[in-house]
Amino acid sequence: MNKTEITKAIADKSGLTLKDSEKFLKSFTEVVEKALSKGDDVVLIGFGTFSRVKHGARIARNLQTGKTIQVPPSKTVKFRVGKNLKESVNRKQTRLLALSNVSSILA
Repeated sequence: MNKTEITKAIADKSGLTLKDSEKFLKSFTEVVEKALSKGDDVVLIGFGTFSRVKHGARIARNLQTGKTIQVPPSKTVKFRVGKNLKESVNRKQTRLLALSNVSSILA
């Protein structure tokens, strides 16, 4: 699902116009980005948590030349799935598995 599809789904589900849905999604991503830039976690209970993770400096090897290079420290974003989202995804997989088992028994 891409940004356009998400915007349309928000509009369909919420009753907002497509333009308002685009504003909402843009605002949401900007707020999350700003919070993570400040070092804050973004917690959406039941959905998940966005957090910033620091990676230390390290030595790596260029596989083509064999030279060692120094990789500077960096920060990245991690997403930890919330309980409700995890259960929802697993429930759907369980249903699909059950349906495929029934289909194979009936065949």
